[in-house]
Amino acid sequence: MKRRTVVLLTGLLVLLAMSGLSDASAQSRRLTGTSNQASGKPNIILIMGDDLGYADTGLYGNKDIPTPNIDSIAKSGVLFPEGYVTAPVCSPSRAALMTGRYQQRFGFEFNAGPLQRAVNNKEMGLPTSEITMPDLLKKAGYKTGMVGKWHLGMHPKFHPKSRGFDEYFGFLFGANTYIDPKTEGVSNIGGNEGPAWPRNAQNPILKDQSPVEESEYLTEAIAREATSFIDRHQKETFFLYAPFNAPHTPLQATKKYLDRFSHIKDEKRRVYASMVSALDDAVGAILNKLKETGLEKNTLVVFLSDNGCATYTNACTNDPLRYGKLTHLEGGFRIPFTMKWPGKIKPGSVYKHPVTSLDLLPTFLAIAGGELPKDRPYDGLDLMPYLTGKKKASAHEVLCWRNGANAAVRKGNWKLFKTGDNYFLYDLSKDIGEVKDLAKQNPQILEDLQKELKKWEAQTAQPLWPCRKAEGDWKFEGIKLDVCI
Repeated sequence: MKRRTVVLLTGLLVLLAMSGLSDASAQSRRLTGTSNQASGKPNIILIMGDDLGYADTGLYGNKDIPTPNIDSIAKSGVLFPEGYVTAPVCSPSRAALMTGRYQQRFGFEFNAGPLQRAVNNKEMGLPTSEITMPDLLKKAGYKTGMVGKWHLGMHPKFHPKSRGFDEYFGFLFGANTYIDPKTEGVSNIGGNEGPAWPRNAQNPILKDQSPVEESEYLTEAIAREATSFIDRHQKETFFLYAPFNAPHTPLQATKKYLDRFSHIKDEKRRVYASMVSALDDAVGAILNKLKETGLEKNTLVVFLSDNGCATYTNACTNDPLRYGKLTHLEGGFRIPFTMKWPGKIKPGSVYKHPVTSLDLLPTFLAIAGGELPKDRPYDGLDLMPYLTGKKKASAHEVLCWRNGANAAVRKGNWKLFKTGDNYFLYDLSKDIGEVKDLAKQNPQILEDLQKELKKWEAQTAQPLWPCRKAEGDWKFEGIKLDVCI
């Protein structure tokens, strides 16, 4: 009995000692900013706003809506004043982001919607032949998680967990209510109208594949799930994709955020500002969780929007850019874009050349030690050599866009905008607002950009589903625009 007691006591002391060492090790990780990630690869967090305007954060000097957390990414890393996405609408932009390829290469030219069409059409989504960002990072040894808006297909084969993500929390369609519109203190503009908005059986909040009841303001709920993912996987190498739906319509905000903007008299603008402020708080929660867990120094963080803000809501602004969402002017697809990676990207730097969301997949894969598949062309570049100064030239000479009858090309500082058979030409180095059409004065440049567009279009596929015309009287310089959603 005495011998058994001694053995038990000895074992207990060993367990206590090991526990103490474990606690000390965890404390050491928090103090030194390291983790026990054996790979030595950085974590990657990709945060995206939805319909967030170029001028609706502090990144480019706007002071109407304080966004200290989003701004802190640029202060700690690099700001992209000429950052682009590949479409002025949500779903095609996300298709390119997730694949690193122009969405027109595989026919994803138009939005996957409206809700009923997306539910009825079992082929409306990101083609399963496409290899996704989480597919490739998972292969490189990353734990992959997503929280937020998907908008790349409603059916099981398109589900995030079928496309490379180990975990998922969010909703599959392009919009959802943030909170029950009847909740006390909620200001609600368009939050309870039409089949796309109600959180119903066709568009529920999901935890993996299972619908869940969610009563918390959705921006806060997505932040909660993002920080939980970091907590649970802090000892692993992870990729977290956090596409918030804020500040996409419906315009809904709770009293907590509305009280911050009591000085704004216009109700739409006040609610929109409140939604952006909630998004900034959510970004802050993610950044604070990285500090708390000691992972900040070993994590690359990117923030961007999926397209320009929806100026037709009369709630937001893309100033000094012209127009906004749905259009091929700069306000449609030049977006807030910033990135930080402590020790690798110089704090407070500004990259004054065009970059695109297409660059994120090759950048992530390069730092993850992976390789791009050889069986298909990719349209982005690894940005790190450009950000560290190893490469001095502009990352992109030519960028292209198309959505039905509307298209655009940027080559150097010149921008071509095409709508139907009408062509406009702008010098973005002198005219960021695209006010002065220079097409007649520069026929050779116009012809050169038209050739670039044709060359690019020769590599594209037929759209997988038809465009849905935007409502309203859309005009540009007196010309009627056929705008596809």
